[in-house]
Amino acid sequence: MANTIHDAMASAGLHPHKALDLCADGKLVRFRLMGDKPGSRNGWAVLHDGPAPFGAFGSWKTSETHAWRAASSRPPTPAERAEIQQRVRAVRLAHAQERTAVQAAARTKAQKLWERAHPASNGHPYLVRKRIRSYGLRQLRDMLLVPARDLQGTLHTLQFIMADGSKRFLTGGRIAGCYFAIGRPTDSLLVAEGMATASTLYAATGRAVAACFSCGNMEAVARALRSKFPGLRLVLCADDDFKTPGNPGVTAARAAAKAVGGYVAVPRFKRELTA
Repeated sequence: MANTIHDAMASAGLHPHKALDLCADGKLVRFRLMGDKPGSRNGWAVLHDGPAPFGAFGSWKTSETHAWRAASSRPPTPAERAEIQQRVRAVRLAHAQERTAVQAAARTKAQKLWERAHPASNGHPYLVRKRIRSYGLRQLRDMLLVPARDLQGTLHTLQFIMADGSKRFLTGGRIAGCYFAIGRPTDSLLVAEGMATASTLYAATGRAVAACFSCGNMEAVARALRSKFPGLRLVLCADDDFKTPGNPGVTAARAAAKAVGGYVAVPRFKRELTA
């Protein structure tokens, strides 16, 4: 176990840009992480003192959260355990309140960027390379903007796709349960991971598609869509990550389909057709 919360942060790769004066007062502080741009405060940490000091830290940019507890030569007494539990609840509350504020700020920034952008050209290098069209995308300078909205249509965050295909999200924005919709559903609705796959599916089938951005968000999006369209056939279109142990794309699609009573579609590649 790390001796200090600073050691734990370093082990997790969350280095503050400069020395962090973290008081053990239970108040959540935000700071710039090493490698982030000036003015950003993606890192956060909170530290509690007491007979068994503990804390938590993480990054709004990556959504990761870590807990730290000081090493002790004896187990905590019942009174100390109760105090620790009370402070843990306080940490969780502070984190939740800060997350709400961070997500609200991301919504505001996403809306401003969306309004500044213009409809994307089908000649954008990424769209050309993927042989897809722009279905409701916008473009700001050389970046494609992909909106992530909830069931009510509220814009929560943006995915930026550069000309070279690199991608990133607006820091701190909500992703869970949000998606990018193409087309209007009639008898069925497809759910895919990325925007490019969703665009290809729409062009090939004419059926509405929701891009959920990652396999980790597929079940949350499927559940949200099922609540809005209880009678619709949902087809979870998996990315076949056959080179990755556990094939996370197919595994997530199957779990999502099971959760909402949907179907799974898996692409067939040449390796299977010639096997």
